[in-house]
Amino acid sequence: MTSLHSADLPWQPLSPLDGRYRVAVTGLGDYLSEAGLNRARVEVEVEWLIALTDRSLFGTTPLSDDDKARLRALYLEFGQAEIDWLAEKEAVTRHDVKAVEYLVRDRLSSLGLDAIAELTHFACTSEDINSASYALTVRRAVERVWLPKLRSVIDTLRELAVAHRDAAMLSRTHGQPATPSTMGKELGVFAWRLARVADQIEGGQYFAKFSGATGTWSAHLAAEPDADWPGLSRAFIEGLGLDFNVLTTQIESHDWQVELYDRVRHAGGILHNLATDVWTYISIGYFTQIPVAGATGSSTMPHKINPIRFENAEANLEISGGLFATLSQTLVTSRLQRDLTDSTTQRNIGVAFGHSLLALDNLQRGLGEISLAEDVLLADLDANWEVLAEAIQTVVRAEIAAGRSQISDPYALLKDLTRGRRVGAAELADFVRGLDIGDAAKERLLALTPATYDGLASKLVDELG
Repeated sequence: MTSLHSADLPWQPLSPLDGRYRVAVTGLGDYLSEAGLNRARVEVEVEWLIALTDRSLFGTTPLSDDDKARLRALYLEFGQAEIDWLAEKEAVTRHDVKAVEYLVRDRLSSLGLDAIAELTHFACTSEDINSASYALTVRRAVERVWLPKLRSVIDTLRELAVAHRDAAMLSRTHGQPATPSTMGKELGVFAWRLARVADQIEGGQYFAKFSGATGTWSAHLAAEPDADWPGLSRAFIEGLGLDFNVLTTQIESHDWQVELYDRVRHAGGILHNLATDVWTYISIGYFTQIPVAGATGSSTMPHKINPIRFENAEANLEISGGLFATLSQTLVTSRLQRDLTDSTTQRNIGVAFGHSLLALDNLQRGLGEISLAEDVLLADLDANWEVLAEAIQTVVRAEIAAGRSQISDPYALLKDLTRGRRVGAAELADFVRGLDIGDAAKERLLALTPATYDGLASKLVDELG
């Protein structure tokens, strides 16, 4: 018997995000991959060089616009050559940020800018570079890739809410027949919840520090006591489009990351709720799935169209939620002035966002592949006239309060009639006609059907804006 060993196959990606799901998450790779992080590190190193020379520190003079453009090309045109160079250098340095420093120094030499080489990584600890680089890459990934996808799902939900605003449906509180709503209003609830969290995420802060080995600017002051290093550092970080954290240890404290990941996890919880609800609506026939040409639903049952988009989303949201929870729990703590637990942890930021983005992609696809079965909704309503019991006992209470009824316990009266049993339209009408209430109230109740007992459900969709 021949046994298979790992050597029998070429190297394969361990994560499905880099395998079968790569197309769905590829946009994140520009920012949250190792290469994306290193490109941002080069950007921070280059911009720090420019900031120092712009202020003519240590006898330098401001670089020409041409030299600045050539320097910025180091990160704007960052590609495979730089990726390979850094991999080889890190194999020697055993330090990723130091390898980036050496890359910038090497390119300065090729550009004829050796005179400013010693200002590369000047007075920086690795965490000055990393805090700014992670803030840049995470912000860009969220604002350019993940958040637009979330907004797209919200837009799809809004469109469905408007389209189905008048589609009356039987609610199921605790899984039991309950006061009707409309499908549009129910989907609108998810759109409103997600939009609120999306706004919170969009308004979040992305902090970085740039204050040296223990956050005190000690080396900076030793080199140039008269410079306003905190002011220069703040201007530099804010010039990158980030928020400046002035009070830190060796690391930026990661609290902005904790806030962000908790909010993204919150959004994921709402999305998970959406996935399970739509799955349930499909299972009871409220939604039918639109067949995709050539697709197989079940390997043995040809009639089936499995709700795989929503199941896939559900699973990936659980994975991403677990990762975001771990990120939040780990990153909030650093022993004394520094430990390295955050280093490995932060390398999984892209994985967490990748599974979340994959879930969003599946949800958007799934929402585009379902059709509302209004005939099923109406049949379900017509089979559950007992849901009007709430309306009847509430009207009776109003009549008692107005002095037009002598009924002593309207709730018990309706409970005896409807609890645990089905009541048809004719039986309910006879019951209403025999009630001790005013004629106008009777007319309102007799005009009600389960399909029209949906209150302001349709109008509430307008709250989505």
